[in-house]
Amino acid sequence: MEKREEKIACSANGSIFPLTFLEMMVVSGVIVSSVLGLLGLYYTMPASDYSFLKLPRSLEELQILRDHLESYTNDYTIQVLMGYCAVYIVMQTFMIPGTVFLSLLAGALFGVFKGVALVVSAATAGASSCYFLSKLIGKPLVFSLWPDKLSFFQAQVAKRRKGLLNYMLFLRLTPTLPNTFINVASPIVDVPYHIFFLGTFIGLIPAAYLTVRAGLALGELRSLGDLYDFQAIATLFLIGAVSIAPTLLTKSKT
Repeated sequence: MEKREEKIACSANGSIFPLTFLEMMVVSGVIVSSVLGLLGLYYTMPASDYSFLKLPRSLEELQILRDHLESYTNDYTIQVLMGYCAVYIVMQTFMIPGTVFLSLLAGALFGVFKGVALVVSAATAGASSCYFLSKLIGKPLVFSLWPDKLSFFQAQVAKRRKGLLNYMLFLRLTPTLPNTFINVASPIVDVPYHIFFLGTFIGLIPAAYLTVRAGLALGELRSLGDLYDFQAIATLFLIGAVSIAPTLLTKSKT
């Protein structure tokens, strides 16, 4: 175990402060904007009973939240958008589970096109913030929680360095590795941020579409398992296979 951790540690940035000034500004800006968004929502809400405003942990709680927010969204669209994005980004940054409920809520409140744009943008911003935060302080957490996954991920990244964007797209499109792990581990195994950003932004679109579209018929869902049936999962794997095919073909020729 010590040799494996030493090997991984050697591949990471060895500077005393791993973030550049620009990266520090980005992560600080994302977090500060999220906090300001939540404060802005709180101070601009009209006087009313907002006991229903809590993170949903079940489809029943999500339906209650949707019912209360529908009329409110029409009158206070900007506040809802600010609050939605802020909550989504904070949850992604600090690895708080439950963003699937927010993705369903986006479909229920904003429709497919706006919902997908909102989810992908907020998810990418939150994932980016998590990436930089992990680059700063994430090593001990990743080593303790996912040592085996980290070794596997590092080996795959090293092997696919020339086609890394295709591989990152494949990971985002398929459930091969959890998205939370990808966000935290990518800077540890030296995935460049521009590759991480593009792979995240593009790769999240298909799954976001499926989830947001399901939010249109929120009342018909009985469990989260209804979101991804065999056909949906097979489609995501097919798209993922297409994304990684150029890398495999290149290797076969060499």
